[in-house]
Amino acid sequence: MMYLWLKSLHLIFMVSWFAGILYMVRLFIYHTEARTKDDLEKKILSDQFRMMERRLWYIITWPAMILTAVFGIWMLIENPVLLKQGFMHIKLTLVVGLIIYHLGLHSIFLKLQKEEGEYKSERLRILNEVGTMFLVAIIFVIVMKNTFDWIYGLIGFFGLGILLMILIKAYKKYRNKSEK
Repeated sequence: MMYLWLKSLHLIFMVSWFAGILYMVRLFIYHTEARTKDDLEKKILSDQFRMMERRLWYIITWPAMILTAVFGIWMLIENPVLLKQGFMHIKLTLVVGLIIYHLGLHSIFLKLQKEEGEYKSERLRILNEVGTMFLVAIIFVIVMKNTFDWIYGLIGFFGLGILLMILIKAYKKYRNKSEK
């Protein structure tokens, strides 16, 4: 019974963590685009985005990441046999990658808080899809477990990445066309 409580809490905080990560990068995009406005508009928007980023990052995203990890580790302590299963090794590798991604976002966050760094919104849009890729990969690994055919999974993973890049390019063309 304890394991199910831990799993529920792990999933709740994982959803919160991903929500924070995905929304944070959207705020980075809007913040970066606001830096191109005239001085008064840029100041008003930048101040607002810095406040929103701080609240999201420190009140939701960081605590959700920490609690996701705490409940995940606790689940492994309660059920150590999971560590002997191949899918768990892949999931944990992806989670390490996600934590590195999170720390990379933290670096961007700190620079934008000081109005430093030259970021392009297109690059940030692509960076936003990295979080989506982690979400898809982790969910598929956990749901499919050992029944997952890794060759098809790998092809699907990269196929999704290519599709997302095509959609980003198409959106950029559409946006440029509608701004003219």
